Amino acid sequence: MFKQIVTVLALVLAGNFAMADLTIEINKGKDDPVPIAIVPFGWQPGVAVAEDVASIIEMDLHRSGQFAPLSRGDMLGRPRNASEVYYRDWKSLGVDYVVVGSLTQDGPNALTANYELLDVNTQRVILTGTESVSVDKPRYLAHTVSDKIYEKLTNIRGAFRTQLLYVSAVREGGNRTRFRLLKSDIDGANESVLFDSREPIMAPTWAPDGKTIAYVSFETSRPAIYTQNLLTGVRKQLTSFRGLNSSPVFSPDGTQMAMVLSKDGSPDIYVMDLASGSLQQVTNHFAIDTEPAWMPDGKSLIFTSDRGGKPQIYKVQLGSGAVDRMTFIGDYNARARVLPDGLGLVLVHRNSGNFHIAVQDLKRNRVEILTTTNLDESPSVAPNASMLLYATQYDGKGVLAAVSIDGGVKYRLPSRFGDVREPAWSPFLQ
Repeated sequence: MFKQIVTVLALVLAGNFAMADLTIEINKGKDDPVPIAIVPFGWQPGVAVAEDVASIIEMDLHRSGQFAPLSRGDMLGRPRNASEVYYRDWKSLGVDYVVVGSLTQDGPNALTANYELLDVNTQRVILTGTESVSVDKPRYLAHTVSDKIYEKLTNIRGAFRTQLLYVSAVREGGNRTRFRLLKSDIDGANESVLFDSREPIMAPTWAPDGKTIAYVSFETSRPAIYTQNLLTGVRKQLTSFRGLNSSPVFSPDGTQMAMVLSKDGSPDIYVMDLASGSLQQVTNHFAIDTEPAWMPDGKSLIFTSDRGGKPQIYKVQLGSGAVDRMTFIGDYNARARVLPDGLGLVLVHRNSGNFHIAVQDLKRNRVEILTTTNLDESPSVAPNASMLLYATQYDGKGVLAAVSIDGGVKYRLPSRFGDVREPAWSPFLQ
């Protein structure tokens, strides 16, 4: 089983993948979501907007699990600004907050949203904002407004403008398969193909500035690590050593990359200086050391190793090389990712024979299982640490799923036509 962690190739080839077409299926929300109304935005005569901005805001907040938007059919009015709001109407509907706004076009290329967030119980405006984008980016405009509203009401920075990487593939007849590395908004919109190949693609990851990604490609018949500039599309091959070249992950400052190489025998953790290409071997053990992730201070790495007999999470100090075991609960812990505050790990944890996503509190050494599906893998944490994304199985297909860090909110992002794998949540992009 542990060899699958090292190569992941068996998992990639086993699925009957297809081109992704992500949709949202919310299957668990908070027991007491905040009732909110997102009133359809007004617009000036002559303005034609390709998307329903208010509807996108509504879905963003609904998908977070923190809010219960009021159906438009139940609204008693369609105010465009605070002066048109009759608080008694919204209070009678059990709404705590109302969002109103309008869209204007400034010149041929600028789309502007003016919006207000109102507290129904105190009958006052608690947030006023103006956001402008190019006229062809109404979805980005909506996500921006969602971020502002979410932060105001939760005191947590919104992450609706972030993006996802994931891998899919499509059978082309016979034994031929075309693999694709895809990028989309977190709601599955604006999907684009970054790279496609007849050979497997694995382990996509983001640079901290969100402008560059890295991944493993088998296009040269053996695994190699590549970087790709998202603006220019320029690709650069970083490694082509014999054996494994896998699990790339950028350092917090973006100047280094941790990776797994087996060029000298057993798989070990290495760190590459991206400017010079020089390598530092970090672990040197006959066991399998794999799946590195950086601690937020950039001075140490966590990784998966079976040096104790079964896969567990360890931490290595880059300066001294000292190694400490991090996980002791459960007979299998792997693919760990560090929460942004450095106080917890999200990992794949085996419980009663099933693989689930769990979070370990590093201060209290407690493990909480977040998922109940089978074969859960590849967790990736949102930059605001409110949600995490992972790959799982649903109705016999590989899908992406999300769960809040407390396990209270869950939703699926299944592909309409096939399986998807290897999700990676971007950093904040603005």
